Amino acid sequence: MSIHIGARDTDVATTVLLPGDPLRAKFVAETYLSSVKQYNQVRGMLGYTGFWNERRVSVQGSGMGMASLAIYANELIRDYGVKRMIRIGSCGAVQPEIKVRDIVLAMTASTDSAMNRGRFGDMDYAPAATWHLLKRAAAIAEERGVRHHVGGILSSDTFYQDDPDGWKLWGRFGTLAIEMETNQLYTLAAMHGVEALSILTVSDSLVDGMELSAEDRQSSFREMVEIALELA
Repeated sequence: MSIHIGARDTDVATTVLLPGDPLRAKFVAETYLSSVKQYNQVRGMLGYTGFWNERRVSVQGSGMGMASLAIYANELIRDYGVKRMIRIGSCGAVQPEIKVRDIVLAMTASTDSAMNRGRFGDMDYAPAATWHLLKRAAAIAEERGVRHHVGGILSSDTFYQDDPDGWKLWGRFGTLAIEMETNQLYTLAAMHGVEALSILTVSDSLVDGMELSAEDRQSSFREMVEIALELA
């Protein structure tokens, strides 16, 4: 048992899906997994382990932002021996060709956060996805006919930006989308020698202002989850 995860050593699988929203963790467990056991409810951050196609998989809410994600990622690796972490979340597109419902596979994750500056001083570290997971996820999306994009994203500390046009700088340099967790997921995976990938559903576009309805978010979320489970 760790500080934020009330599970026994053997309760968590070596592969964990990480949605930010704990209720999405509950949805994934109840919709896709068999023989499900809830192993965590500390602070309402739900965690479950079950089986998908005879493979043992866990799904753990990680909260919003890199600081929260880092707590759960660290404890999953350090205290439960997790070897593969797959983030399943949402993002906002900053390229005109990327539309709502599309999937973004994050190859790298830039950031406006100071968390890595604390580790590397004045040097910039470029965290990246695990290549074979990224390659396989792209192949699965292609096989399923799912519109997807592979490239760099931005992990931001701020959801409500003071400058409403701040995203345009990142878009000009080829960034695909903005979210709030992946930079630290990839950094911690590299630090501990484990695998990681972020699979993101585009819920809104900062370019054209389009947004998914709650119903559409749920249906698009399923495509992302199914790609992630194939990687498990």
